[in-house]
Amino acid sequence: MHSLPPKAFQVVFIDATETMAGLAQGLTLPFTLDINCQPDIDPRDIPSRVGDAKVIWVDHSLFSTEIAKRCLKLKHVVFMGTGARSYMNIEALAELGIQVHLIKNYGDTAVAECAFGLMWASARNLTLMDRSMRQGQWLRTEGVQLTGKTVGLIGFGGIGAEMARLCLGAGLKVLAWNRSPRSHPGVTFLPLEQVLLQSDVVSLHLLLDDSTNGFLSRERLQQIKAGAILVNTARGALIDEVALVDALKSGHIRHAGLDVFTVEPLPLQHTFTKLNNVTLSAHSAFRVPEANQRLVELAANVTNTILY
Repeated sequence: MHSLPPKAFQVVFIDATETMAGLAQGLTLPFTLDINCQPDIDPRDIPSRVGDAKVIWVDHSLFSTEIAKRCLKLKHVVFMGTGARSYMNIEALAELGIQVHLIKNYGDTAVAECAFGLMWASARNLTLMDRSMRQGQWLRTEGVQLTGKTVGLIGFGGIGAEMARLCLGAGLKVLAWNRSPRSHPGVTFLPLEQVLLQSDVVSLHLLLDDSTNGFLSRERLQQIKAGAILVNTARGALIDEVALVDALKSGHIRHAGLDVFTVEPLPLQHTFTKLNNVTLSAHSAFRVPEANQRLVELAANVTNTILY
């Protein structure tokens, strides 16, 4: 970590993991950028760590409006990803004169690969068999052969396009719905209701905002083809989790592969942890070296634009 006081830095990275701190401090840039990498801290201590910095980077910490009010010089928050609304109130920060910047397209391939992996693990009950074997049981389950089946992509940005590439290469048919018109080789775009009804796998790739909060409501979950697999590597709040639990218990949703949740970390003894037809991962879809490197590089470029 840097030894200079926070006020001497242009940027304070308020919750840098060891990996991210190493990448941030190892950047080779065509411009000068001092980055003060701080490990996870009590939110109440954020203002003292920020000091007089005008720019902070936030990776995974809640940054409340009340805490922001105590960061007197702060003008910009660079959020390390696209899901800032899960961690802060963007509109309330704007009223304080603090602008939030998002980083896009840094990990499209990584997230798509995770969604692809969750899809296959869900189809073959791999995590259930793994857990059972570790407990001395020889559980052999009936799975789903995905070749020739249909996957429906809800949202078709960079991650959705990468997921389509992987699925088409594996012999799946690909349907998609997007809020704005799109076209892509090999992908058939249909109204949302038709994508839900016709897909053996539904994979979410939407940004979370006011219009998509609770997007997969109880009603829309019931519109999904009976026995389908649901994959979510986007944001937990896109789904009515209570309704999803009911759909999983009834078997209407055969299996869910989930990387994201409404409350994170997932609370101990959450219902999802007790269902055999759920495969869980800890909001780690983009956590690969290539995406991490790209993320800090893009964050540095955004910061350079802000400062200069």
